[in-house]
Amino acid sequence: MSGTRYQIEVNPEIPPRLARLEVLANNLWYSWNRASRAVFARLHPSLWHAVNHSPKAFLKRVDQKRLLNAAEDPIFLGTLDRVLAVYDTYHLAPANFESPVKSHLAGNDLIAYFCFEFGFHESLPIYSGGLGILAGDHCKGASDLHLPFVAVGLLYSQGYFQQTIDREGRQHPHYFDTDFDDLPIVPVFREDASEMRVSVELPGRAVWARLWQAKAGNATLYLLDTNVAENGAADRNITHRLYGGDRSTRIEQEIVLGIGGVRALRELNIQPSVWHINEGHAAFLILERIQGMFAQGLSFDGALEAVAVNTVFTTHTPVPAGHDHFPEDMIKNYFSRFCETTGIGVDTLMAMGRMPDSGDFNMTALAIRGSRFHNGVSRIHGQVSSSILSGMWPQIDPPENPIDYVTNAVHVPSFLATDWYETFDRHLGLGWMHRLTDHTCWQGVNRIPDQIFWSVRQSLKSQLLHLIGHRVRQQHLRNQGSESHLDRLLKFADPANPTVLTIGFARRFATYKRATLLFNNLDWLREILGDTARPVLFIFAGKAHPADEPGQALIRQITELSRLREFEGRILMLEDYDLHLARRLVSGVDVWLNNPIYPLEASGTSGIKAAINGAMNLSVLDGWWGEGYDGKNGWAIKPAAEGLAPAERDAEEARTLYELLQDSVIPLYYRNTSLGYSPEWVAMSKHSIASIMPRFNMGRMLEEYTEKFYAPAAAQWRKYAGEDFSGARRVAAWKEKIRAAWPGVSLRRVDQPLPRIRYGNALHFEIVVQLNGLAAEDITVELVFTRPGEINPALSKRYALRHERALDHGEHLYVRELTLDLCGKIDYRIRAFPQHELLTHPFEMGMTVWL
Repeated sequence: MSGTRYQIEVNPEIPPRLARLEVLANNLWYSWNRASRAVFARLHPSLWHAVNHSPKAFLKRVDQKRLLNAAEDPIFLGTLDRVLAVYDTYHLAPANFESPVKSHLAGNDLIAYFCFEFGFHESLPIYSGGLGILAGDHCKGASDLHLPFVAVGLLYSQGYFQQTIDREGRQHPHYFDTDFDDLPIVPVFREDASEMRVSVELPGRAVWARLWQAKAGNATLYLLDTNVAENGAADRNITHRLYGGDRSTRIEQEIVLGIGGVRALRELNIQPSVWHINEGHAAFLILERIQGMFAQGLSFDGALEAVAVNTVFTTHTPVPAGHDHFPEDMIKNYFSRFCETTGIGVDTLMAMGRMPDSGDFNMTALAIRGSRFHNGVSRIHGQVSSSILSGMWPQIDPPENPIDYVTNAVHVPSFLATDWYETFDRHLGLGWMHRLTDHTCWQGVNRIPDQIFWSVRQSLKSQLLHLIGHRVRQQHLRNQGSESHLDRLLKFADPANPTVLTIGFARRFATYKRATLLFNNLDWLREILGDTARPVLFIFAGKAHPADEPGQALIRQITELSRLREFEGRILMLEDYDLHLARRLVSGVDVWLNNPIYPLEASGTSGIKAAINGAMNLSVLDGWWGEGYDGKNGWAIKPAAEGLAPAERDAEEARTLYELLQDSVIPLYYRNTSLGYSPEWVAMSKHSIASIMPRFNMGRMLEEYTEKFYAPAAAQWRKYAGEDFSGARRVAAWKEKIRAAWPGVSLRRVDQPLPRIRYGNALHFEIVVQLNGLAAEDITVELVFTRPGEINPALSKRYALRHERALDHGEHLYVRELTLDLCGKIDYRIRAFPQHELLTHPFEMGMTVWL
């Protein structure tokens, strides 16, 4: 046929009685309210799956007759009205609603949260993995708690890729341009009805970004998109693909996010009192805010103090190589105009982003220097980060430097299966969702009758196996597999009889996560899986970055091994791991397997999602599991001794894994099953929920962020910004004085040290300090007592000395009379460090002189 082919999309007319379906479709509240998603699915189940569970796309395509019939269906209307009542109650809470978390903040406080990706739901594909899912959960939790909160990110035309795996186990990435009309977003308009745009300067040109808004319950997300007519083709592609392109694309994306994001909030007249940089990608916002401070008449140092004092930086990277960095010539190319217009020298700019051991411009270094609140995402990761970033505070012992931690958590309504709701209502009491951090409440899980508890668990596993069967079938037939062979592949994944012990491993396929540790000793694994009386099914899923060939090799290896006759049907490698599959996996598996190389798992949250649904973790004691494991709520793989070669380490930890499977996990699952289940397994499963839920939910995490960082940062901002930024000016001038004098500061002891005293006797200390022109109140002189070998500063005892008098030649005498409430051998050291009432952290300058 010849001639021009035209295309038109015919959208249905929403009946007035169903008009508020569009309200539900345009608020990401649906991403954590499954009843609202079920309303759409009920109208046309196959279309709902075809549009990837996107309510907005669904309403553009659903058949008009189905809408008309639904508008006359009393059952459907009743369901819709109940969902809308919940929606209204959630959103129309009184303006004076106060949560315990919100009460820490002042009435005009506002948190601005910047991140490179956000994972709310599969219908908004601007995420790739854990960082994005955590950012989405952070926004959802802020909405639940009515925190004053706005988020900023990028709107990618192509989100992370969709994955297929061929017969040989080769991963194939597929990218699709997103139709923004199908997303729960709207463009932002100015008062004159023009689309709001902001520009950023790139070499030789200005690049424009359009602004979009998404609502996530009570929180607002703003997204920047450079695919606009004002830009050339290359610049329109800056926000084309998440984690795509070369290093130039990356720095341009980070400039648009950091600098463009600040300008967007300025255009919107949004004035945050706290700025949260979630990973270093957005750290250029520091430079834009410094530039904005120049309008207040501040010097560079004063502007830096004003900006840093209310900036929070969260690092998620446990290895130095994981931090974004750019060569000096690239920074000069992209920021030469910035340096010209601000008067900031290139050397000063480079110094902002240099790590002590590198000449590159490092985004983490910029984020550290431009913030006063820094944290890792678990206790172990906080310690690791303190160590690898210790060069930023060279005179401070790593345990005492300003790196803190807040352990990651999950948004419970997003990942707790709704199958639990009725059971929890009955046995925990109504309102349990509002008591997520109440340990006593969650002990009520033990009151659930075993049979009821097990029936919920089996129902969830059946739903998972049904989805697995669907995905395996699609994958197998696309790869030209035979129908008859499917029965062999799915013989242990029977949703009608979900009795087989099912173990899941699903995450990004990076080499440090060791997806193939299970296959370290194939003979031992054959022995474990060859027990026909106690069958085990392993489910693997995950994507490797298209540029990560070693990660893709892991996928190939698992696929090849899964086709061996002895493993066939017992090991399944699923393709296209996404949020939909993730929700089914974490709620349906019996055991969640995680075996990263210690200590490279910054936190991890998938195991938390599994635990709150009653699965048990079998994991290396790293990340969150290092805090969550209590000896009775799962199984721990203790990291091998330091110093072993990688092959020896893997063999040692694989042996622990096999022993736990063979001696503990499998026997417990199949023990005393005359009732149809193992009572001991059910007891441990209950304890998994009761012990993990109150400690690793988003309410607890946001309470910690607010108490440790948000509220103090906002309070510090008021001190620094008040009275024409007098606080920032004072601190900047004081630090300049300290830096100039510090090389000449020294300590000497003039009392006679005693090697031994009787308990109750007093010690007398006299320390002479050469202040080199500083005032006595500019420093603290301190005694630090510890037990021999103790490195945890929290277990030390610290005593400040009193300034006694000035001596000759710039020296001053400090004294202390002290009676110790300790016996035995005690180590002590004497030090001096700068002090000022406006400092955020006592060691933020990184300066200490030890005697």
